[in-house]
Amino acid sequence: MTESTAEPAPTPASRTAAAGPVRRSPTEFTFRLDPAYVERLAAAEPAWLAADRRAALERTRTAPLEPNPLFTPYLDLRSAELDAVRPYDAVLEGPDAGTAATLDEGVAAVLEVREDRITRLAVAPEAAAAGLEIVTLADLAGRDPEAARRVVEGSILPADDRFAQITRAGWNEALVVRLPDGARIEQPLLLRWAVGAPGRAVIVRVFVELGAGAAASVVEELVPSGPVGAGAGQAFFATTTEVVLGAAASLAWASIGELGPNVVAVQHRTDRLGEGAELRWALGQLGGRLVRSRIDNRLVGDRSALEQVEIVFGTDDQLFDLTTYTRHVGRDTTGDVLAKAALKDRARSFMKGLATIERSAVGTDSFLGEFGMNLSKTARSVAIPSLEIDQPDCRRAAHSSSVGPIDENQVFYLMSRGVPEDEARKFIVLGFLEPVVARVPLEAAQDRLRALIEAKWAAGTAAAAA
Repeated sequence: MTESTAEPAPTPASRTAAAGPVRRSPTEFTFRLDPAYVERLAAAEPAWLAADRRAALERTRTAPLEPNPLFTPYLDLRSAELDAVRPYDAVLEGPDAGTAATLDEGVAAVLEVREDRITRLAVAPEAAAAGLEIVTLADLAGRDPEAARRVVEGSILPADDRFAQITRAGWNEALVVRLPDGARIEQPLLLRWAVGAPGRAVIVRVFVELGAGAAASVVEELVPSGPVGAGAGQAFFATTTEVVLGAAASLAWASIGELGPNVVAVQHRTDRLGEGAELRWALGQLGGRLVRSRIDNRLVGDRSALEQVEIVFGTDDQLFDLTTYTRHVGRDTTGDVLAKAALKDRARSFMKGLATIERSAVGTDSFLGEFGMNLSKTARSVAIPSLEIDQPDCRRAAHSSSVGPIDENQVFYLMSRGVPEDEARKFIVLGFLEPVVARVPLEAAQDRLRALIEAKWAAGTAAAAA
């Protein structure tokens, strides 16, 4: 694929040399989406797709980075130094001839993307026979323009979020995952994104559609594309995952984030649930320099159900910004949202949530919980759960939060049973984060996530000892 030829913007270092130390407000975002870049992509696309890009680009000029005034004080983007970062300049197409087509054990399909290329794509014969389709949006638009147009125009990204509109306007990779009515895939799909090349932006949209009565599970892995030396420039990884579930459809989505220390990640997940549909999010945030995650859940169908668990294990000076909006629209809907953060060193986390119960949502059962565990005196965690209730006839409408240090009584109890102090603290942290690990729908991925958490703990302990 070709590279962008746009003139690079001044880097923070060059600005410092020219005008002294650079001071930025917490709400200044240094990545700039070049209109000329958007036009180059749009020029090669159907008119309807080009129009979608241009409309989104226009919204990036006016939409706020944080649309909720309650959460604005907790937006801090100062660690994102993206002035010189440029996106790959061509849209991801289908796999090249000779691309690996092998399956991992225990999965129904595998898709691997390394930076701007598909390096592996394979679908098990039984999954393909059931109607599972994994295709790039570019390929779908070439083969079935009307289907591609329906997917894009059915977008449920919020128009008032600049990050979401940046991805909508500037995406250079887009994937469509579809499963027809009644199809059920027993083994999970594995999606692996390898990113982090210094100075590069990978901007991704993933569309997921499950027909009525369909069922599937997905394991998403976000990994480094290669080693990054000390002092390497930052990389930008922006993604949207846009899920639409038909009546009585079921989807379990687990994500393991172990991005490199130079990556600034902005993740946006949205969903719309039909009647009786079920969705389960299990998200583990471990890597990255700065990770901003927003999830918009919309329970439209009667008796639809959501279960969401998101965990953070932060060390050094990582920053994790987690926001969840859950909107209950249908009758007798159920929403259970839980966020947990365990932080060491100077790591920080913001956990923000809003559950909205509309007047039509009779019989809602909604819970929102946010809990932080600070493992050092310099770690900081903020929890802001909130409710908006317009329908008093609810089964439950509750929220809960707490932030504090590790429970020393638990440490003492384990030490009294012969467990060394560091091991005791590690066991408590692992148990605190286990709710996400246990929900990953692939045993090998569960084991890998546990190993990653333990390795991160060991690295932090070794650094502290040194």
